[in-house]
Amino acid sequence: MNSRNLVRFLFTTLILGGITAGLIGLFARWGELEPLLGKREFGEFFMTLLMLVGLGLLFSVISQLSFFAYLTVHRLGLGIFGTAWNGVQIVLIAFLLFDLIYFAPIWFGDKGDRWMYAVYSAVLLIVGLAAAWYKVNLTNKRAFVPAVFFMTVVTVIEWVPVLRTNDKNWMLFMLIPLLVCNAYQLLTLGSFNARSQREVELK
Repeated sequence: MNSRNLVRFLFTTLILGGITAGLIGLFARWGELEPLLGKREFGEFFMTLLMLVGLGLLFSVISQLSFFAYLTVHRLGLGIFGTAWNGVQIVLIAFLLFDLIYFAPIWFGDKGDRWMYAVYSAVLLIVGLAAAWYKVNLTNKRAFVPAVFFMTVVTVIEWVPVLRTNDKNWMLFMLIPLLVCNAYQLLTLGSFNARSQREVELK
């Protein structure tokens, strides 16, 4: 990927994270924000919205750093494990989802929260499978397991700082932008690479 398309790739991911967090935060906190509009306190309203967007930009940066880190780890995994790397990733996916359901409520919350973590695990797996299926349609079937791994395991690693607080509002507020940014990067990297290749051929 050339530098121009790399900047586009990073910038669009950044903006996507900011917009997603802004919309999610606006929806979740509408009960607090609507009275500000009624009182015409537009400055405070937009400052709050700006803060939500800023947090989304931060989540996007975390997503981008993790994506490029995973690309490196993936290459190392292929070099070390060869064809067994997919099997290793499947084991890690299963282990992480089990831990998220069984151990996370003990480490970060209480046993009564287990149903919530089970729902989060199901959402992660469903989104991961959907993104992986689409990735396979864009590339080839070898991309399926790495895509699921990235959308589940890597997303949870990115999510750990909020998981440790066990703040239910923050958990959802961070998870959705992470999933959106991760899916966007996973599904569009190939098109940015192809665009760069076409630009090189035209020179």
